[in-house]
Amino acid sequence: MATDFELQLPARAENVLVVRQAVSGVAEVAGMEPRRVADLKTVVTEACNNVVLHAYPDGEGPMEVSAEVTPDRIEVTVRDRGRGFHPSASDAGASLGLGLPLVASLSDSFAIRGGAGQGTSLSASFALVPAPASNGEKRPRASDELQMAIAPGDLVRPVLARVLGALAARAEFSVDRLSDTMLLGDAVSDHRPSDFSEGRVAVEIDDGDGTLDIRVGPLKEGGGERILSGMEIPGAGGSLKALAKSAEVERRGDAEYLVLEVAR
Repeated sequence: MATDFELQLPARAENVLVVRQAVSGVAEVAGMEPRRVADLKTVVTEACNNVVLHAYPDGEGPMEVSAEVTPDRIEVTVRDRGRGFHPSASDAGASLGLGLPLVASLSDSFAIRGGAGQGTSLSASFALVPAPASNGEKRPRASDELQMAIAPGDLVRPVLARVLGALAARAEFSVDRLSDTMLLGDAVSDHRPSDFSEGRVAVEIDDGDGTLDIRVGPLKEGGGERILSGMEIPGAGGSLKALAKSAEVERRGDAEYLVLEVAR
């Protein structure tokens, strides 16, 4: 896919506004409706602020922004060449960690790559949903399914935990059920990345009426059963999978997925 827009500028707070305006111009030319342009600008702002605040603690470096436009979507990527995203308790309130649920709720899908001193890139995709027709026809409803891909390593646990926590809270889970959901997310996060056939931890979450349907994969042959086996509690004769309403392995074409349903 060709890159339709590229921008590189110093990672300074005053440059975040420049990025917002540039990206909104791309979106408007592509025909994105104003409400979604506002969502896109919010996500880009969150990603750029993370670069400004955390990427270069010992100095200044570049902030790179690109956009790819197809007939049905825009994908925007914000990238740094610094230390990357380092989630920690001390970062709360000032880092991308706090804004990940926001990114998840406003974009149709997103992926984070890098970290651990390699720089970080966040890519967010937005569907180009046409504005309502003048004859009163309803526009197509966007999918409720969140799609997320995370590079294996230190990013997986904090990213997945924050997103699952936000979705469970939005679905009005009790505190106990929210905790159960987080434990299931931790079990997925702790699993060996070699079982993920595409080299990154991919998760799809459908936010239903009081339920979260979580699909993990694509996985290599037997990967789903290995994740379930890893949920066994040593010496207790039980398993964390009991925290889910259902837990099963399914095949979709040549791929294998672990599917968990969690209800409030």
